[in-house]
Amino acid sequence: MWQWGRRGAGPRYALELARALRCVPGATVSLSLSTGAEIMQAGLPDCDLPVQTYAGLAGWARRMVSIPVDAPALARRLRPLQLDGAICAMPAPLDLLMASALRRVGVPYVVAVHDATLHPGDILPMQAVLQRRLLRRAAALVGLSGHVADQLDSIAPGRPVFRARLSPLDYGRPADPPMAHGGTLRLLSFGRLLPYKGLDLLAAAMSLIPPGQVEMRVVGTGPESPELDALRRLQGVAVENRWVPENEVGELLAWADALVLSHREASQSGVAAAAVAAGRWIVSTRVGGLAEQLARSPQARLCDLDAADLARAINSLVTNPPPPGEPQPDHAWQASVTDLAGKLQTLWGGPLPRPTD
Repeated sequence: MWQWGRRGAGPRYALELARALRCVPGATVSLSLSTGAEIMQAGLPDCDLPVQTYAGLAGWARRMVSIPVDAPALARRLRPLQLDGAICAMPAPLDLLMASALRRVGVPYVVAVHDATLHPGDILPMQAVLQRRLLRRAAALVGLSGHVADQLDSIAPGRPVFRARLSPLDYGRPADPPMAHGGTLRLLSFGRLLPYKGLDLLAAAMSLIPPGQVEMRVVGTGPESPELDALRRLQGVAVENRWVPENEVGELLAWADALVLSHREASQSGVAAAAVAAGRWIVSTRVGGLAEQLARSPQARLCDLDAADLARAINSLVTNPPPPGEPQPDHAWQASVTDLAGKLQTLWGGPLPRPTD
């Protein structure tokens, strides 16, 4: 299992997936993370194969150029593990190095895909090119929603595509249920501050809610925009355009009563997975893979891609609140990986297409 991102939910997803797969009878899982990952600095994972990746664009470019030199050394580290197969838990910019090393030791790999295409507002087109190359060399692909799985058939034709669910991501579950603080309803919009998150829709919806009825924090990183300015002008709304480090995510979720996902487009949501694990209420637009992801969650309210309907869904948390969340992250992970492990066993137990250049 490898995931070489430094920030965000990728390393945590890989850690939780590795932990769950280790509980499958007969499975032995080795985990590889970037030495620069925030989760590594926190000392959380049992990482069997730490890999120094890069810092910044220039460092990434140097590593990409040196893949022909670095791949044999990485292959020598992989051989003693005696792998049947490998899983990329979430694509990252340096994955072709691992793909090249795996080819050298004759080990096929599978890629778990969170986003099959770029979101509106993404500004890293090279990332999409690298991901397509990685997917087209894989033995199989895993779409973390039906929405993503349907897109993968055209991106990597001829590759088997499995479906899996994005299970709850537990950053430390808050002890108190929503509204236990006894004050005004606290709303949180969290994550990348890009156009696909529907910040314009969120501003329009919040303008329809009477002042003093709710308190909202919009927290994440992104370019400054008219939508963020519109949110700042609203009473009771605070915008924090900043990166939230790994060790602060649990505290941020604990502050909130509900997460608001005003997305105009979505594959699925790591923020929603974290909210479910934290027992927070969720209000989400019914787009992309979000409806599928949240369909079984009693603490979620879905709405149309409309400011008035989003405002109504938020107001319903006050007038008709959902039941307190009672998540079972460990149970959810075990249910998800049992199905995935069976598919991988079938895949790796027979003739496999080997990774090629």
